[in-house]
Amino acid sequence: MMDWASLDWPLIGEAAADTLLMTGFSLGFTVLIGLPLGVVLFLTGPRQMLANRAVYGVLSFIVNVLRSVPFLILLIVMIPLTRVLAGTSLGVQGAIPPLVASAAPFFARLVENVLRELDPGVTEACHAMGADSRQTVLWALLPEATTGLIAATVVTAITLVGYSAMSGVIGGGGLGDLAVRFGYQRYQTDVMIVTVAALVVMVQGVQVLGDWLVQRLNRK
Repeated sequence: MMDWASLDWPLIGEAAADTLLMTGFSLGFTVLIGLPLGVVLFLTGPRQMLANRAVYGVLSFIVNVLRSVPFLILLIVMIPLTRVLAGTSLGVQGAIPPLVASAAPFFARLVENVLRELDPGVTEACHAMGADSRQTVLWALLPEATTGLIAATVVTAITLVGYSAMSGVIGGGGLGDLAVRFGYQRYQTDVMIVTVAALVVMVQGVQVLGDWLVQRLNRK
């Protein structure tokens, strides 16, 4: 029988906080990079306002390459760059650059798909009123796509929670690091169970919050 009282709960709490920090900061940078990238992908795509085959092809290729690289490999490949950007390749700081590099292209593609699903009549109406591409995006497309963008953000946040756990393999900190060092290397099954349960709770919490926001906006 497992002795739950003997677990180092403060350490588990600290690891959970580190996971939330990694996910939160990474999600923020992912949205800052992925949202405009997704908008540009949409605008330069076929039959769009700023259709440009060359620009779209280059951006689409970069996005596809980054999305196709397994996260664990990306973690290792980016170690030198991570040290330059974050000053270290370990801990919460060291995990954020590869998390963003992996999630931003994923989020950008989701943004592009959300914008493509909008009624083309929205763009046509903006053009008829004399709006340029920037005004059309800021005043019409993004507000119209709000619920879809929130859903895309929720999916990305859940993906980042899973990726943050994987970063523990190379000392990325958080619950993943705890699971590797204690649950796997020291055969402490109780620690493994608690970390997995904590990750499940986080994912469920993000999903519930996202669903609530989408339903609230749909009612309006």
